[in-house]
Amino acid sequence: MSDSPVKPRPRVGLFATCVMNAFRPSIGFASAKLLEDAGCHVSVPAAQTCCGQPGLNSGDEDSARALAKQVIEAFEEFDYVVGPSGSCMATIRHDYPNLFADIADWRKRAEALAAKSYELLSFLTDVMGVTAVDAEYQGTITYHDSCSGLRSMGVKGQPRQLLGTVKGLTIKEMEDTDVCCGFGGTFCVKYPEISEKMADDKLANAAATGADTLLGGDLGCLLHLAGRLRRKGSPVKVYHTAEVLAGLADGPSLGEENR
Repeated sequence: MSDSPVKPRPRVGLFATCVMNAFRPSIGFASAKLLEDAGCHVSVPAAQTCCGQPGLNSGDEDSARALAKQVIEAFEEFDYVVGPSGSCMATIRHDYPNLFADIADWRKRAEALAAKSYELLSFLTDVMGVTAVDAEYQGTITYHDSCSGLRSMGVKGQPRQLLGTVKGLTIKEMEDTDVCCGFGGTFCVKYPEISEKMADDKLANAAATGADTLLGGDLGCLLHLAGRLRRKGSPVKVYHTAEVLAGLADGPSLGEENR
């Protein structure tokens, strides 16, 4: 019998993004399942709110700062803050400390929260050491690397590593997988024609692989691409990667009507 002490389960605060809550709650359930399967104790603080990214991107730093304070207060008790979105978690990790650069006490709290904030799939692999999942998906997928996840949070190989362990799943990489899809938060509202062309280029590359499913790690990108696919009458399914990894991709994909 080993005398080694049992390590306590990490206390993880799940950051439930606004877009996820409004359009795809199943991503939250999938995230919680993956974290619990990895040995974490998961909580979803009721006091959490938007990370403040929309206001920050539009130049409203006062509103972003007020929201950031709420997030910091809601999550600073946890060992880690984890969210299924590279863009939201990049805001917490990289932008929060800058928002409070001239407010010493809040800057310290923002830096502490930033240091323990992670995107979901990078947390599972890089922190918790998860190398495989117990899931099945019968299909061929291609993967879109979102800008924030890739460039701000270093998410690249982690989702592919885990997807490679899903039974029945085949991965086919598209050309320019790391090129922006055209969503870009408010970019798609300010420049709709450019955004549409970028989405069409991305989807043409995806179609060239012959994949029947498109996956990614940021719901904004996926809604943008799924909407364009539905307008074109494409049968390609769109899921958040967490849904497939958790075995919860058996329902309608993004843009499909509930049956």
